[in-house]
Amino acid sequence: MPVPWLRVLDTVLSLAELTRKVNRRPAAVIGEAADATALPSAASPIEARLAGVVVAALKEAFDRDHQRVQLEREQREADHQRAERLLRLELVRQAGERELAQLRLVAVIAGGSWLATVLFAGFAADLNVATRVLLGVGWILLLAALATAFAAQTAVAAWLAHPPERVVHPGGAGVAAPWLLLGGLAITAVAVLVR
Repeated sequence: MPVPWLRVLDTVLSLAELTRKVNRRPAAVIGEAADATALPSAASPIEARLAGVVVAALKEAFDRDHQRVQLEREQREADHQRAERLLRLELVRQAGERELAQLRLVAVIAGGSWLATVLFAGFAADLNVATRVLLGVGWILLLAALATAFAAQTAVAAWLAHPPERVVHPGGAGVAAPWLLLGGLAITAVAVLVR
């Protein structure tokens, strides 16, 4: 809560004025010329000391208030930097989670497609050599997609355990997994059409 310095200063000045009036009033009432001249000269060192004390108190209060404001400003800045860092870490974590979900999807599709083509090859006993070769190449690509997806998931999960403040990159395995899956699906589709 800020201190109303203008009110404090006004109060101090009013008290000083009141003190000055009170010190002058007895001299006017008594009417003695010697006491009237002696009273202001005796009161002025007291007033000067009082003014010095008031100025020192005000300066000390202003200094404390300035230090408090500076401390609050530094605290707000530290809180702001901490919040920005937490936001960056949260965004990186979310990106890592999305990358993991994508790699899991690639692994599920690769495994399911491989199982489907294995079942297809088992039911279709009269496959020619070209179809068998294409299915074999497709299986190799699908299994490679499955393996690279698992490898990339492991790398991203390890990376998320201690994330730096930068973007998640799945590495070469994570980039290759979708392409291997696409190639395996394309070749097995050609094998089914050639049959």
